Amino acid sequence: MNYHLGLDIGSSSIKAALVEIETGKSLGVIQEPKEEMGMFAQKNGWATQDPNDWWLHVCNAILKLKKKYNINKTQIKGIGISYQMHGLVIVDKKGNPLRKSIIWCDSRAVKIGNNAFNEIGNKKCISHLLNSPANFTASKLKWVKENEPNIYKKIYKFMLPGDFIAYKFSDKINTTISGLSEGILWDFKKDTIAHFLLEYYGIDKNLVPDIVDTFGIQSKVNKKGEKESGIAAGTPIFYRAGDQPNNALSLNVFKPGEVAATGGTSGVVYAVTDNLSGKESTRINNFAHVNYTKSNPKIGKLLNINGAGIQYRWLLKNLAVNSYEEMNHLASEIPVGSDGICLIPFGNGAERMLNNKEIGTRIVNLNLNNHHKGYLCRAALEGIAFSFVYGMDILKLDGVKPSVIRAGNDNLFRSEIFTNTVATLINQEIEIYNTTGAIGAARAVKLHKGDFKSFGKTIINNDYITTFTPLKDKKPYLKAYQKWKKELELVLNK
Repeated sequence: MNYHLGLDIGSSSIKAALVEIETGKSLGVIQEPKEEMGMFAQKNGWATQDPNDWWLHVCNAILKLKKKYNINKTQIKGIGISYQMHGLVIVDKKGNPLRKSIIWCDSRAVKIGNNAFNEIGNKKCISHLLNSPANFTASKLKWVKENEPNIYKKIYKFMLPGDFIAYKFSDKINTTISGLSEGILWDFKKDTIAHFLLEYYGIDKNLVPDIVDTFGIQSKVNKKGEKESGIAAGTPIFYRAGDQPNNALSLNVFKPGEVAATGGTSGVVYAVTDNLSGKESTRINNFAHVNYTKSNPKIGKLLNINGAGIQYRWLLKNLAVNSYEEMNHLASEIPVGSDGICLIPFGNGAERMLNNKEIGTRIVNLNLNNHHKGYLCRAALEGIAFSFVYGMDILKLDGVKPSVIRAGNDNLFRSEIFTNTVATLINQEIEIYNTTGAIGAARAVKLHKGDFKSFGKTIINNDYITTFTPLKDKKPYLKAYQKWKKELELVLNK
């Protein structure tokens, strides 16, 4: 039996998966390290990690995967890589990192990006980049130039996290259009590197890696890569993408109208469109999807909701409850609308979809005589669901016309209250699949052959669990949502 290897390079852990080439069936997934990876924060709002630590955990995960399933290196015929988006890795001519990676949640470059947006001009940025330069990879590189000039002088190339892992396997430095777009380094209007932004930042275009196709032989494992990783020299790397585009791929989301959703610590709604609109670019990010081409542009519109699962986790830790199952049971005994309690769940920092306002978590209309923890559990699930619906409304303003929503069978989407509330209010079925980013990356290896139809069948055959359909009696949900939205707007308009 032969297999494809999928890697998911997260900021919390590295996940590695093997899937059977013939069936696409997952053999298993290994997580490294067992405990969550740490981040180094020299100042508030900063977050860095050592790229060589990612590689160490990748190699350990591969070793454990091969040992657990008794697989030898010649049985692995291709590699796919998913990775944490927007990170900055800079290396010297020998390929050694010059500093820790400035990762996705590091906010040091916010001011640099905002200044670029205003000085270059909002109109030009939106029409060419589909985004503000904001706090993304290009702006982080400019921060290094301004604040660490001695390090900047030594840079040979900059990379995204997935590019670095591919490099460690192969000794080849390259990237993709999708990757450059997530760093706000792609000019969609001219279909080339965003030279005007590089010039504005004073960044040498030679620091940009070579561009390879998202699907295709990007590089091959070399002898050094084989020695360190245990993957045979000559094994091709066929695929690479950021975690949110890859999550969409894992859920068979490729066509306009198809939407991928996740409900973890933060929530994400990622909608595919062929509309190059940047109308809501201050609240939504627009990236080249994995199947983007100039002649057939597919854009992933990403809406992030910081205050999602972290809100429910906070209640688990601070209420007298023992598990999410207990919380869900308590919530199920409370009627829709939580007897008027509104929980505004934005307590995890500034919310981009609320124009970067930091409004915190708020609980409104709590009656200390009548309401108990069950009401809070229901109000939290509804409040998080309402924030997803609010985000979907923003996506619709930006030209998204959802036809199907697919989500992984994890965290919030395991709650019937949460999923039924979202499905009913947006009047859209939500399909639930049991998959992960690492499994998706492994399956994506086959897509260099271009057979997207059989790829979709593989996901349905292996992963489909159930479909939530909108409930017929929408009135109580609409009433509760309108009440919640009114409370939110009172806070936003202060």
